[in-house]
Amino acid sequence: MDMTFSHKLSAGIAGNLVAVLEEAIVFLELAPSERLTEEDVAERYGVSRSPAREALRSLENDGLVLREARKGIWVTPMSLRDFDDIYRCRIALEAIAAEQAARSTNGALKEQLWHVLDDMKRAREAGNARLFFQHDVRGSQLIYEIADNPTLRRLLKGLEKQALRYRYHLYRNDRSVVDLSFDDTARVFRAIVDGEAAQAYTLEHDLIEKIWRETRDAIRAEFGEGR
Repeated sequence: MDMTFSHKLSAGIAGNLVAVLEEAIVFLELAPSERLTEEDVAERYGVSRSPAREALRSLENDGLVLREARKGIWVTPMSLRDFDDIYRCRIALEAIAAEQAARSTNGALKEQLWHVLDDMKRAREAGNARLFFQHDVRGSQLIYEIADNPTLRRLLKGLEKQALRYRYHLYRNDRSVVDLSFDDTARVFRAIVDGEAAQAYTLEHDLIEKIWRETRDAIRAEFGEGR
């Protein structure tokens, strides 16, 4: 997770080039709109051009990089318009996931939510936004697993890759978002564990909507309106 774009991959990690590049994009080590080439990726990560080409194609399919004929490849820009589009979808889908997780009878998986919350608490107290983000994402993924809806999980997986950069940026730059996320996530987890489906839906919906509405100005100031 701490690997930066200037690091070379060992032979054993070369097959994970897509994951390494994804992390670099999510953690903004590869900046929005940064230009990429197959040659540069291959050289910097110590791989041949073939895996570099395949990795960039995979990132393009996930919307993390853009490619235009005769212009090249670059990291997908971030903007208020993109943020709005992503969060409008997240509000609906994440709320459904929380509701369906609450309806689940998988008590063993539900109990794991408390371990995630403990990890989030420790990261928050340590002021480690990156670690808090990682545990928060793990909590989201656990909710998807508990919900056990393959179609919903597939939709969220595609959206998640677009959303992660914004989630990390907000946690890194605004401690109040970390505090809000922790406090309300604890309430969401409690509703899921208690089987309160309607409450879980409402709490998750309101949490994501509140973060979205309260941070739009900061996203606009940092990244612009977008097209």
